[in-house]
Amino acid sequence: MFASLGFLFAILSIARCVPVQQAASRDKVLLVSFDGFRWNYDQDVDTPNLDAMAAEGVKARYMTPAFVTLTSPCHFTLLTGKYLENHGVIHNMWFNTSTGVKMPYYVTQGIDSWWDNGSLPIWITAQRQGLKTGSIYFPGGKAKYQGEEVYMKLVEPPIFNYSNEVNWRQNIDTVMEWFTVKNLDFIALYFGEPDSTGHKYGPESEQRKAIVSQVDRTIGYLRRRIRESGLEPNLNLIITSDHGMETVIKDKEVHIGAVENFTFSDIQFELLDYGPNGLLIPKEGKLEHVYSVLKNAHPKLHVYKKEEFPKRFHYANNPRITPLLMYSDPGYVIHGRFKVQFNKGEHGFDNEAMNMKTIFRAVGPAFKQGLLAEPFESVNVYALLCELLGIVPEPNDGSLEVLRPLLRECPADGCGNTDI
Repeated sequence: MFASLGFLFAILSIARCVPVQQAASRDKVLLVSFDGFRWNYDQDVDTPNLDAMAAEGVKARYMTPAFVTLTSPCHFTLLTGKYLENHGVIHNMWFNTSTGVKMPYYVTQGIDSWWDNGSLPIWITAQRQGLKTGSIYFPGGKAKYQGEEVYMKLVEPPIFNYSNEVNWRQNIDTVMEWFTVKNLDFIALYFGEPDSTGHKYGPESEQRKAIVSQVDRTIGYLRRRIRESGLEPNLNLIITSDHGMETVIKDKEVHIGAVENFTFSDIQFELLDYGPNGLLIPKEGKLEHVYSVLKNAHPKLHVYKKEEFPKRFHYANNPRITPLLMYSDPGYVIHGRFKVQFNKGEHGFDNEAMNMKTIFRAVGPAFKQGLLAEPFESVNVYALLCELLGIVPEPNDGSLEVLRPLLRECPADGCGNTDI
C-alpha cells in the first residue's frame, strides 16, 4: 500500500512539474507594427529582408484592418481581437461631446479612460497569467487598464522624428535586452513609418519608396540582432501594420461647410477634419434636417444615422458613436468649417478598399516555411498571439481557426493555402 502511495505521489509530483517545464521553454513573441505599410508597398521597391521572411516563414496576400482604418483603433484591435464597436477606441482623438473638447493623437495616448473600456490588451491578459510583457511606442502602451499597465515600456516622446533610423535601431537593441536580460515573453514594437511619409508625400512618391527601403533594411537589422542574441530558435516574429494609404484627390473636395442649407449653428458637436470620417451631434430637434441636407450633398460622401450604419463595419454600435456619422469614398477627405487638411496621402477609408489593406509576415519555430496565406482580417491576430504565448484569451471577435493554417501543426491536407 505504501509503495502504491509513493508511486502515486511521484506521478502527481511529475504532473505538477509539467507546467513549470513548459513555461521555462515557452517561445517568446515579438509583434512589430510599421504604421501605414500598404499591402503592396513591397512590389515597387526591392525588399530582400521582407522577401526572406516570406521564404522562411509566412506571408499573407494581404490583411484587412478593422474600420475605421485609423492608427489607435486598428492597433487596439490587434491587441484585443475586437472590432471597434466592442473595444471602444473608435478614433485617434479623445473627445468630450458635452464640452466640445478634443485632444490630439499624442495626448490621447495618455488618457486612461479612452483606452480602458473593459477590454484588456494582450499585455494585461498575459501578465495575469504569469508572463512578462513590454511595449515600445505601441499605441495603447501608455495607458493603465483596471489599474494595471504593461510591465516594461518606452513611450513615444511628444516631439519625434518618425523616420530616425538611429532611433529605430536603438529600440531594436532595447527589445533584445528586454528579451535576454529581463526575460520578457512578449513585446510589441511600433514604428511610425511609412505612415508619416505616406501622408506628407503620398503613397506613390519616391519618398515613400525610400522609407520602405529603410523599413526593409531595419527588418534585416532586427533579424540579425535576433540571431546574435541567440533568440532565433525560440522567438516568433510577426511584422504587420494597422492600415494602408490612399492618394488624396484634390478635385471636387468634400466640404461640409459649403453644403447648401447646412449651417454649423445646427450642430452641438462635430469631429471633422480628420481624414475621411466625421461624427456629428445635431442640436435638439435638428437631426432630421441636418441628415436630409447632408445625405445627398456630395456623390463621394456617405452619411448615416447611427442605427442605419452598415453592420459590416462593426463600428456604430458603441456609446461613443454620435447620432450622425459619415465617411467618404477612397481618396476623398472631409473638410469641416475650413480647409485644414493638406496631406497628399490619407487613410481611414472603407476597410474593403484595396489601398487600405496591409501586410502580415511571420517567421519562427511555430510557423510554416514558404507559405503564402490567403487574406484574413486583423481581428484574428489576437487569438494567434495568445496561442503562441500559451495563454487563455479574453472574449474576442476573432478566431484562432482562421490563422491555425499558418502554424506548423496544421495538417497538410486541411490548410487551404498555397506554397510561394
